[in-house]
Amino acid sequence: MMPEVDRRSALTATGLAALGAALPGRAAAQAPLTLDARQPGLPLKSGHLRMGSGAGPHGALGITNRYLTRDGRPWLPVMGEFHFTRFPARYWEEELLKMKATGVTIVASYVLWNHVERAQGQIDWSGDCAIRRFVQLCADHRLLFFLRPGPWAHAEARFGGIPDWIVAATRPRSNDPAYLAQVDRFWRSLHGELQGLFWKDGGPIIGMQIENEYNLDGPGQGRAHIATLKQLAQKIGYDVPLYTVTGWDQTLYPKGEVVPVHGGYPDEPWSAKTTKLPPKENYLFRFDSRVSGDLGAQTRNNRRGDADDDMADTPFLGAEYGGGVPVMYRRRPLLAPADVAAAVTTQVGSGVNLLGYYMFHGGANPLAQGRSLEETQRSGGYNDCPMIGYDFQAPVGQYGEVNPVNAALRPLHYFLDAYGDRLAPMAVHAPAIQPADKDDLATLRWSVRATGDSGFLFVNNHVRQYPTPAHPATRFTVRLARGALTVPARPVTLPPGAYFFWPIGMDLDGVPLAWATAQPVTRIADADGPIHVFAATLPGAVELAFPAGTRLSAPSRSDGGHVVADVPPAPDRLLRVTAPDGASVRLLLLDQASARQLWVGDVDGQRRALLTAADAMFTPQGPVLRQRGQPRFDWRFLPGPTASASATVKGPAPRAIAFTQSRAAGQAPPIVIGGPAKAAMQPLPEAHKAAAAFTFTLPADAVAQGDAFLEIDWRGDIGRLFDGLDMLDDAYWDGRVWRIGLKRFADRLGRPWTLTILPLRADAPIYLDDRARAALPPGDQVASLVSLRLVPEYEHRP
Repeated sequence: MMPEVDRRSALTATGLAALGAALPGRAAAQAPLTLDARQPGLPLKSGHLRMGSGAGPHGALGITNRYLTRDGRPWLPVMGEFHFTRFPARYWEEELLKMKATGVTIVASYVLWNHVERAQGQIDWSGDCAIRRFVQLCADHRLLFFLRPGPWAHAEARFGGIPDWIVAATRPRSNDPAYLAQVDRFWRSLHGELQGLFWKDGGPIIGMQIENEYNLDGPGQGRAHIATLKQLAQKIGYDVPLYTVTGWDQTLYPKGEVVPVHGGYPDEPWSAKTTKLPPKENYLFRFDSRVSGDLGAQTRNNRRGDADDDMADTPFLGAEYGGGVPVMYRRRPLLAPADVAAAVTTQVGSGVNLLGYYMFHGGANPLAQGRSLEETQRSGGYNDCPMIGYDFQAPVGQYGEVNPVNAALRPLHYFLDAYGDRLAPMAVHAPAIQPADKDDLATLRWSVRATGDSGFLFVNNHVRQYPTPAHPATRFTVRLARGALTVPARPVTLPPGAYFFWPIGMDLDGVPLAWATAQPVTRIADADGPIHVFAATLPGAVELAFPAGTRLSAPSRSDGGHVVADVPPAPDRLLRVTAPDGASVRLLLLDQASARQLWVGDVDGQRRALLTAADAMFTPQGPVLRQRGQPRFDWRFLPGPTASASATVKGPAPRAIAFTQSRAAGQAPPIVIGGPAKAAMQPLPEAHKAAAAFTFTLPADAVAQGDAFLEIDWRGDIGRLFDGLDMLDDAYWDGRVWRIGLKRFADRLGRPWTLTILPLRADAPIYLDDRARAALPPGDQVASLVSLRLVPEYEHRP
């Protein structure tokens, strides 16, 4: 949903003038923006895609050319990537509960081959590689699972996840018999772990992605290789409702055998450019193509990809819409919550019918007998990545911390869960006037998804790193099956940074809503019946319009055959609406701040809405609230008393940690330009002899009452944290405070740790966001530790 106006965006002169024109008494009359939504979309067809078994004890899953189905109804789920091998197994359950609380319904995971086979011929499914336990936990908490077993995965892993010895001895990513024999061995071992967990057996596994970012063409490659891999999977016993491939970068696949999935990111950390990128196309609505630009495939192909020609036969499915982006050595972009939320809202408004994120949960790379498994240019990859850190700026971070982008995404996820069956069949319609291209920031970006006289109007006025103008005196005329409708009744100003969608002709349990300048979020119910929850999208009053004769428990007016109410903003407002035929329903209207504090989950077997600034998850025993550095909790269930309940928990306060500099920085060597990207290359290990070193000791009982976080404020190029000779974590400096969760290191607390900081040269040919650049002190190089803080995480169970 739309955040409050983004104060970080500088308004252009045009934008300032537009805002001035929109002040009371100065709004200039403008013709409504127009769109024709009468075309019904492609004829619906099914049975033409050769998928696996869709029926199982828990119902039937299917696919048409337009959308997914569950028990015969349109289905629009949310899928989030979480790599089980990149997170300690003892915490998997609570992390899955965090994802579920955010509205994720399908968990996807690569099975990185070199993570589970770290020694030649020894595939290990124990400990942090125990995939059966991970998938079973998904089932226990009614989460579905999408299997992504490569064999080549990318995932910023060494050789795309294929073990070194297989890379050396075979021709990977082809029909080379020696390679296929190894894939067969790996996939058979994996299948042995997953038997009985497939959808047809009553398990949660609903899909399998074949390979990744595949566009190689030639003998034994191309479509023939994808076909061979699918045949091998089915021969082994992988029988799933969905077989997919990634659909970008000129992908090649056998039509009808697999379905393409799509993606897009707010920045390109894999780019070799050291400057701000042009506006990303993911902030444009898509009407002619689903394929995003460069998503970082490691191979290139100059032919037209198969996904471009498959739009009439396959639904618009997503798998890699960036929940964040990684920080890579040569390019270190930082994302604001709106950068992610505006992009994915725009893609949903472009017709996406499976909202899949990569990554949704961050993690950490394992080490293999002292060898690191990250992607590097020196190992033939296109990127240089941290040895361990794989935070990805994801909605749930590397240490399980709930990041701010999480709050910006939850209202959309809750909407898709509650109303996705309505949205999924709706065709996408383009406005009469569209932006000329992704660089056109002046023309308003909008679309409508509609069927008959019902639909949703999507707007995006946010583009990462680029100011957009205000659009004063705005109204929209949408031509529907029964005639044209102009909304809202009174013109509104769309501020810079706004992104949202409005309902048109929405049925609210028998009460028709003509339109609203608020975004539907979810539907809950209590003893008095259903409650539809909406969130304000713009400053000022929300306009709600109903057919003439409707009665509202709020002041209203007649306007063009409708009853219209202008509802002032409030933390929440409960309205009752009664249709002329006597049907009655309640609307719960949240203001923008409250919508960002909304959590929806099951409490005592009932779907409940919870407002709290804390992070929440819903366990079988009840809700759990957590927050860093703040021992006072405030919360309230909706509907309910207007006053929040509160509690203050006992525990240690945040405090500074003393440190000493044990080694001065030397002179960092010049950064080498080269590698496959012909760009800045990560310094060789020997370069770290120039790193400054700082020593400190954390209290042995720092996590006695729950988790705690070490917050490192530093400046430099590469930071590495050691316990003796054991590296615990590493990071590239990007301007953020480096936050490290400590409970996984509980047995290492109480003894000296060392932080090393490789100096960042002033002439380093790397990209940093402006706000990071501004934090660098003058000088030829910097390697400084500003502060260390120990911040407890408090927990309360309301």
